[in-house]
Amino acid sequence: MILRAADRVAVPWKNGGGFTREVAAHPLQSDLGSFDWRGGPFSAFPGIDRHMAVIAGCLELSISGRDVLSLTADSAPLSFPGEVPVYAAPRVESVTDLNVMTRRGRYTARMTRCSVAASTPLGLEADTTLLLALAQLTLRSASIDANLAPLDAARFSGNAHALTVHAAAAGAAFWLIEIRAA
Repeated sequence: MILRAADRVAVPWKNGGGFTREVAAHPLQSDLGSFDWRGGPFSAFPGIDRHMAVIAGCLELSISGRDVLSLTADSAPLSFPGEVPVYAAPRVESVTDLNVMTRRGRYTARMTRCSVAASTPLGLEADTTLLLALAQLTLRSASIDANLAPLDAARFSGNAHALTVHAAAAGAAFWLIEIRAA
């Protein structure tokens, strides 16, 4: 399933501090109180594990009990419990981040930033895999032949998919998000 960035609607954050454009959620049509996993708001969510990466800009993040972090697109993904107090302040006018949230005890997630020079085969083994393009990509498998623009995503359900990612330019990047039932 292709999830086009242009089709995402800006929705206010739960805490009113900004806006989100949700890429995907499970189950489909779930709301903030009933999702099992999702990409979206940056607010307090008890019982939820958050996994976050900055795509563009610089974000200063203060998580209760930890040192203040400065996150950029070059930073590794960060994981933390959804119930802890978190304060975020952009260090530039606009910050784009990728937020994956999973209901603790039901699902786990792993985020990996990948780059491809020309063509890279991937074996998709998670229950659900999301691929978020950071550059122009073409995806090919037995079930898909699609072009992705930056911030477009593809969702794959079930494991055992063989996928090839083709880049329009050397060094093209994407985020691979693997979600598994606990």
